[in-house]
Order: sequence, then structure tokens, then C-alpha cells
Amino acid sequence: MFTSIGQFDQLSFVIWLPIIGALLVLAAGNKRTEIAKKLALGFSFGTFLLSLPLYFRFDKSTADFQFTEHIQWVEAFNINYSIGIDGISLPLILLTTFLTVLVVIASWKVIKYRVAHYMAAFLILEGLMIGVFSALDAVLFYIFWEGMLIPMFLIIGIWGGLNRIYATIKFFLYTLLGSLLMLVAFLYLYNVSNSSFDIQQWHQLEELSYAPQAFLFIAFFTAFAVKVPMVPVHTWLPDAHVEAPTGGSVILAAVMLKMGAYGFLRFTLPIVPDASQAASGVIIALSLIAIVYIALVALAQTDMKKLIAYSSISHMGFVTLGFFIFNVNGIEGAIVQMISHGFVSGALFLCVGVLYDRLHSRKLETYGGVAHSMPMFAALMMVFTLANVGLPGTSGFVGEILVIIGAFQENAVYAVIAALTLILGAAYTLRMYKRVIYGKITNEAVAALKDLEPQEMITLGLLAVLVLLLGVWPFPLLEVMHPSVELLVDQATSTKLFSFSFISGEV
Repeated sequence: MFTSIGQFDQLSFVIWLPIIGALLVLAAGNKRTEIAKKLALGFSFGTFLLSLPLYFRFDKSTADFQFTEHIQWVEAFNINYSIGIDGISLPLILLTTFLTVLVVIASWKVIKYRVAHYMAAFLILEGLMIGVFSALDAVLFYIFWEGMLIPMFLIIGIWGGLNRIYATIKFFLYTLLGSLLMLVAFLYLYNVSNSSFDIQQWHQLEELSYAPQAFLFIAFFTAFAVKVPMVPVHTWLPDAHVEAPTGGSVILAAVMLKMGAYGFLRFTLPIVPDASQAASGVIIALSLIAIVYIALVALAQTDMKKLIAYSSISHMGFVTLGFFIFNVNGIEGAIVQMISHGFVSGALFLCVGVLYDRLHSRKLETYGGVAHSMPMFAALMMVFTLANVGLPGTSGFVGEILVIIGAFQENAVYAVIAALTLILGAAYTLRMYKRVIYGKITNEAVAALKDLEPQEMITLGLLAVLVLLLGVWPFPLLEVMHPSVELLVDQATSTKLFSFSFISGEV
């Protein structure tokens, strides 16, 4: 039943190296925490270094999948270990490998118990997330997709806050139940594609009528909308963020949310283009609601983590908006927004973690005048605050302006409503920064704060450099994704059975 042909290549090593490292970290055990931490740092940094040649060796002139590997796995059901990357998945893999290194460094002194288990959980999570972005076989994709829930479940459930059990169960149930319909969709596509789980072959299917496309769209939408998360299935995210340890919040916001968006690009748009076109009005409406309404919700928050969590939902609304306006500017802007949001949201959660580790409070009223005692921290947090606002010269501006341009090409009303987030984003983000960083010191504990330690300086400093670099020089990112995005737009718009709008009801 199990046979294999082919060979492991570089991409497989990027997937499995952190998982192997996790086993060694577990072997070191919690009694040898320094060894466990050094092993975790070594394997995470090694994985990042191993992922860099994927970019430099990547052929940026083609939309074809590269670094492909194909090993026959379960012959009876035509299940294969098939992996490969294109210009859409490559940036997300680099984001994952880079941020995992920062999470290990940021957790160096913070995590006090079960250190080996904590580090191992993140290494396993890293390998599974890279697997999601690399899988070209649907069964393999599903295994990685569901498998990554387990380490995140443990990270929140063991090292989280007081209500961690409630948040963990809610997170797990939402994401697991959302994925069950996706599995049904995979089985249907397997039956109509001559018993194949090959995702690339599914992209070429032409005989799908509108009825099965509609079913498949609903199945995919259920799985991916929960993961993004989109309104109204977003309520699990603030709870998960508030209760998760800092490292868990960073990876959850910076990488795991992007998997739902990635699912839309890899499955929904190319496989069911007609249903995607028909439902675009609904998706755009939900995206605009997320952008505006959730930004207003963020404005009312007094817990910094919860504020940033709602900010993430609002910014991810830009991503889904960019996808479903079906033009190159919109989709490229959405992908840039995914990467930028990974840097910015991860950095903001790290900033909250820095303060929480010192005063054990996330409430805005606890702080005030932090700039007097932590000037370096205040300067770096300002960079991430302005990026979250979308200031020109930062990474946040590039993705948002491209999505707005793409939306304007489709409908000027979409662009105007989407642009409101620049105002609302400035309102809630600058309000948080003002209340925490500026003003007089009214709390003696704030007056006694010490500025950034070396590991904090490394993590926040590197993120600040990348936020500014992507803001002034986005070309390397746009160059690598452009052919893949052009192909995706062609797949999503070239074959239409008929045009129908769920909002207008016009055929």
C-alpha cells in the first residue's frame, strides 16, 4: 500500500528540520532548559537560513511551481507527498521561518516552566505551517492544516492566561468544525477528477457546473473565513489572543491568520471561479464591515492585546477585499498586506509582551509616560504604530494603497469605504500609543521601568528594519509574486458559466 518514488529535496528539509529539532529539544528535557533553548534557537535559525535560498534560487519570471517534490505515498488512493512553491507561498514561508526565530529569542527569559515543551511546540508548529504553504496534494494539505491546531492548542492551553481553557476550546472548535466541510469538498473533487488529490490538477477542472461550484465555495468559505477570521465568525480571535502567551499571539496573528487567506488563493479562486464571482458582492460587503465596524470596536478597547486583535481583524478585511475584486493590484496589495501585517501585528504583540512582563498588566490605564523611562522602546513602538496606521514609508501603506487602487478600478465606493480604515486605524492606534507612551508618569512602577534588554532589542529592531524596508522598497516582494498573481487572476476571471450577483440578483 505504501510505496515511494522520488527524493527529499531542499523544501522538504525546510519543512521537517524544525520538527526534527523539536524532538531533540524534547529529548533535552525541562531539567536542561539552557540546552533546550539553544537547540530551539539553533534549529529555528537553521531553518530560516535554509529557507533563504528558496528566494534567491526562485525563478521570478514564471508562475510555475518550483522546488517540487513528488513521492508516492498511499498508492491505493493516489495520495502523494507532493510539495512545491510559487510566488504566493514563498513570501509566507519566509515570514514563518523568520518570525519563529524571533519568537524563540523573545521567549528566552520569559518562559519559566516547561521550557523544552514550549520551544518544541513552536518548532513543530513552524514545520506544519510551512507544510500548509507547500502542499500540492489535498490530503497532505489537510494533514498539515489540522495538525497545526495541536501545538497551538497546547501553547494557549498550557502557557496562556487565566481563561486559557475557554479560549483554547473555542479556538479549537471554531477552526476544526470549519475545516470539516473543506474535507468533504476535497472528497468531492477527488471523485470528479479521476481519483486525484492533486491540487494543480483541480485548478484545471473545466466540467464543474454552477451547482457543485456553489457547494464547494460554501465549503471552502466556511473553512477559510473562520481562519482569517471574517465577520461574523471572528469572535474566537480576541479571546485566543488575550489568553495566549506573547509568542503564541505573534504566530497566531502573523502567520496562522494568513492560512485562511492563503486557502482562498490556492483553492477558492482558481477551482470555483464562477461561484467566487457570484459571491464576490457578499464577500466584499463582509470585508468592508470588518474594515469599518471592527475598527470602531477596536476604538472602544482598554486591553492592549484585545485592541490589537480587533485591529488584526480589520486589517485582514483589506486582504479579503483585495482578493474578491479580481484584479492584479487588489490581489498583490492583499498579499503585501498579509506580509506587512505579519511584521506589524507580531511587533505590536511583542511590544505589549515587553510591558506585560514588567508590570503584568495590559490595561491602558496602568501606563502613561513610558517614554520617560523606556525611550528606546517608545521609539520602536512608534514605528510599528505608524505602520499599523498605514503611514507612507512603512509596509502598512504599500499593501493598503494597492488594495484601494484595485478597489477603485472595480468600484469607487469600495475604495472610499476601505480608505476609512486609514482614519479609524489612526484613531485607535494613536490613542493607544498616546495613553501608554506619552503624558506624565502617574504610576511609580512605570517610573521604575528599565528599557529594552538585548533580546528585546534584537527582535523589535529587526522587525522595525523590515517594516521600513518593505515600505520604501517593496519591489523584491512584488517581483516574486507578480507572475503567480497574473495567472491566478486569469484563472479566477477567464471562465464564467454566467454572471450572477448575490446582492443585486441580476443574471
